[in-house]
Amino acid sequence: MSDMTHEPASFAFTAEYQAKADAFIAKYPAGRQQSAVMPLLDLAQRQDGWVSRAAMEVIAGLLDMAPIRVEEVATFYTMYNRKPVGKFHVQVCTNLPCMLRGSDDVVAAAKAALGVEFGDMTTDGLFTLSEVECLGACVNAPMMQINDDYYEDLDADSTKAVLEAFKRGETPKPGPQNGRQFSCPAGGPTSLTELTFQTEKA
Repeated sequence: MSDMTHEPASFAFTAEYQAKADAFIAKYPAGRQQSAVMPLLDLAQRQDGWVSRAAMEVIAGLLDMAPIRVEEVATFYTMYNRKPVGKFHVQVCTNLPCMLRGSDDVVAAAKAALGVEFGDMTTDGLFTLSEVECLGACVNAPMMQINDDYYEDLDADSTKAVLEAFKRGETPKPGPQNGRQFSCPAGGPTSLTELTFQTEKA
């Protein structure tokens, strides 16, 4: 259940987000519009930063669904924020692969850099810190997601550096923070290391 103290009295999509909602709904054949519930919840969250009960009621109306059916989806998936979050939502993975690679150090550094515990927002409203389950970047563990970007191959120092950059108004480069190329082995690529072209002879 959401914290009712945050619930607004009403919600409306902006013209931009309403057009996106209409486009999602139009992808489904007549009678199947309810299939658009997840992308519409995502749009509401992108617009306001979280999904309010008022937003769920608007989505229910657009999709001809009972509001409780929309709430069931919104509360089942952890990717939907049911209370306001900061401008930067810092989600630290503490699942087994990340834990084995040092996520405890990442957690400690994030808490120290932001001065909050899991589930809290900084007093300036800039950051919310959350603990999450696997985000699917195990090969680059430990990692954290900030808004839509992944920051990977972290340790305490790189975690602090990423967060301090956001505090300064910068956007650090997403991806591995230890110099690794994408998900290549830590020592660099071991195959397909040269770009060669073969041409067919006529």
